[in-house]
Amino acid sequence: MTLQFSLVSAAPETVDSPCVVVGVYENGLLTSAAARIDGAAGGVIKRQVESGDINGKAGSVTVLFAPEGISAKRVLVVGLGAQKSFDAARFQKVNIEAARALGKLPLDNAASWLTELDVPGHDTAWRVRTAALAADYAAYRYTATVKPRDQGKPALTMLAFAAADDAHAGLDQARGIAEGVRFARELANLPPNICTPAYIAEQAQAFADAHDKVSCRVLDHVEMEKLGFGSLLAVGRGSANKPKLIALEYRGGAEGDKPYAFVGKGITFDTGGISLKPGPGMDEMKFDMGGAAGVLGGFVSAVKMGLPLNLVCVVPSAENMPDGDSYRPGDVLTSLSGQTIEVLNTDAEGRLILCDALTWTAQTFQPVSIIDAATLTGACVIALGKHASGLMSKHDDLAAELLAAGETTLDRAWRLPLWDDYQVQLESGFADMANIGGKSAGAITAGCFLSRFTDGQRWAHLDIAGTAWDEGRKGGSTGRPVALLAQWLIDRSEK
Repeated sequence: MTLQFSLVSAAPETVDSPCVVVGVYENGLLTSAAARIDGAAGGVIKRQVESGDINGKAGSVTVLFAPEGISAKRVLVVGLGAQKSFDAARFQKVNIEAARALGKLPLDNAASWLTELDVPGHDTAWRVRTAALAADYAAYRYTATVKPRDQGKPALTMLAFAAADDAHAGLDQARGIAEGVRFARELANLPPNICTPAYIAEQAQAFADAHDKVSCRVLDHVEMEKLGFGSLLAVGRGSANKPKLIALEYRGGAEGDKPYAFVGKGITFDTGGISLKPGPGMDEMKFDMGGAAGVLGGFVSAVKMGLPLNLVCVVPSAENMPDGDSYRPGDVLTSLSGQTIEVLNTDAEGRLILCDALTWTAQTFQPVSIIDAATLTGACVIALGKHASGLMSKHDDLAAELLAAGETTLDRAWRLPLWDDYQVQLESGFADMANIGGKSAGAITAGCFLSRFTDGQRWAHLDIAGTAWDEGRKGGSTGRPVALLAQWLIDRSEK
């Protein structure tokens, strides 16, 4: 269930709430809201600072119970770190930690004054939106296949933020983006025996059925074979779960306006195929449809925000399994574009389903721009780690737009070169190209491969292999790059 958000303009000491949230910088410097609470409650926060119980370290939390002189039942004091270096990333972090702490308390609502903090370069609407998204991110719990924990305990369902009415736009955007992020996280977190290509298609159809201006079209393997999806179908050939091509359309703009397009890699489980992956960590390959989840989440956000534009979201979805009918290293595939591909490694399958989807999207919708997102290469994880998505495009203006959207949302990307110099690594003696380019520059050569199917298109590629999920047995989907994509669409709708 998505958190409900509202605004509050009253003084923090007067709000009758189960908990109010305020901040303290390092060296005991109180924010204005904390100072008001402290003054009304007889210096209760300053005494905790002087005793060392509150140190102001960024993300630290202290709960003060029922201080006399204020209306709230509790005060949650959040450490903000050094004031002189306080920035957007720190603001997001302290709001996440505040929400996590609230989630451990037996309460169903709270009010936060962290939105009053000064964040250089950002206005109140941004602060409210970022705080709300941080709180919703922290409040998310996966429960689809897990027995509910803490049954009977009140759960945080409502959070108010201190701000004037001019911040309502930020709150409205937060609600829409939060729904998209949750949609993406839930889809990606589902186990692969549930989240199959058919299941993704069902979820897309259900969303279309529930929303005006949205329609859904699903191509099955029979239709795709007639059309010539030779590359996509080869990847799914070894699985009992047949491939699907899912296309959602949102008509929020003027009739006749060309749409923007998202394309997302939807490999619902990736064994590597005949080029089998190592066993340890293979369970995480259920997240190999993180690109599909991300673009679907971005689509959901756009619909929920009611953005005045036209948008299509195309998801090629398949399962990459070893089988007697699986495609093999050495096979030559004929893609929908007519270009042939020599398969050197069946574990480089994401680009093989994306290339056909990119061709079909361009031919079918003639979009203004195409953005694809994919958990494409381990090389991108080596290059950028878990913090930034890899961005590749031959269009400097489009790349700049996406980088700016990432900075605004803190869902950041970093641009990698897509020079023609790298194309030579894809040369093949048996086909128009090979599906891998060797060990060097693996993320870039994957982008170069996709670029061969986007001639004449304003296109960018996001490699989210490092950012789509957190590793480990308790790791889960992050919902990235939903926020980046949503902001990019917001920016387009405001032009």
